[in-house]
Amino acid sequence: MASTYYNLYLDLRRRFRLEGVFDPDRAARELMCAACGKTHEELVRDGRLYAPPEAERALEELARRHLAGEPVAYLVGEWEFYGIGLDISRAVLIPRPDTEVLAARAIEAALAFAEPRVLDLCAGSGCIGLAIAKHVQNARVLLGELDEEALKVCRQNIRRNELSARVSAVRVDAREKPERRLGEFDVIVSNPPYIPTGDIETLDVSVREHEPRLALDGGEDGLDFYRSICSLWREMLRPCGKLLFEVGIGQADPVLRLMRSNGFGDIQVIKDLNDIPRVVCGTVWDEI
Repeated sequence: MASTYYNLYLDLRRRFRLEGVFDPDRAARELMCAACGKTHEELVRDGRLYAPPEAERALEELARRHLAGEPVAYLVGEWEFYGIGLDISRAVLIPRPDTEVLAARAIEAALAFAEPRVLDLCAGSGCIGLAIAKHVQNARVLLGELDEEALKVCRQNIRRNELSARVSAVRVDAREKPERRLGEFDVIVSNPPYIPTGDIETLDVSVREHEPRLALDGGEDGLDFYRSICSLWREMLRPCGKLLFEVGIGQADPVLRLMRSNGFGDIQVIKDLNDIPRVVCGTVWDEI
């Protein structure tokens, strides 16, 4: 029996709620748009119209895959972060609301410089660096990423957000000593892999089986990338430059100690909206 777009959305939202899907309203809306080939605005506009059978079939397939654990962002191929639209593929982590805390602090740090040069290290989709570029009009941003497929997503997102004049992407390994040709930065921001290797198999199926392990695995204790970045990349910061990290639960204190032992000062820990220490940032005052 034919259904209107609006009724299809209501039915799917109800089904997701009963199945305990996270954020069922958004999941239903995004999958509806993808299945029907409509924007959010078009879906609202056409809500009382009857959906064609092929749209219903496409929606059912997307719903089935999501209920089996496949994240919505991978199913629809895009996501929003800090007010900007991003292309998303299985080569990159899906941007999360917690990371917006890091983006906000990095934007604040960049605004303190007249013409800031910013590095988003372990950039993934480029979400943090692009958010900085969008909100700091005179910033020049470099997206540093190791994985070639993730770099493709970075470059797609630079073009999508019309930031090619001020943002570029380059292949770098955060665990290796950087080349001087990269230049110096006023702000380095990083949301590195920080899940302890042994904990990955305990993650939710949507993360464990679908998000890239390369972007999750932080080594035995989850701190490998923090050690490397603090020790190897500090010299890439100009005097008074800022280093900002996102950290996992229970990692704020160890990361703070790593930063302190590598000569960073004015170290701060910022909590997310759930009162969990989520961001650790420090400043380069003097040479070690």
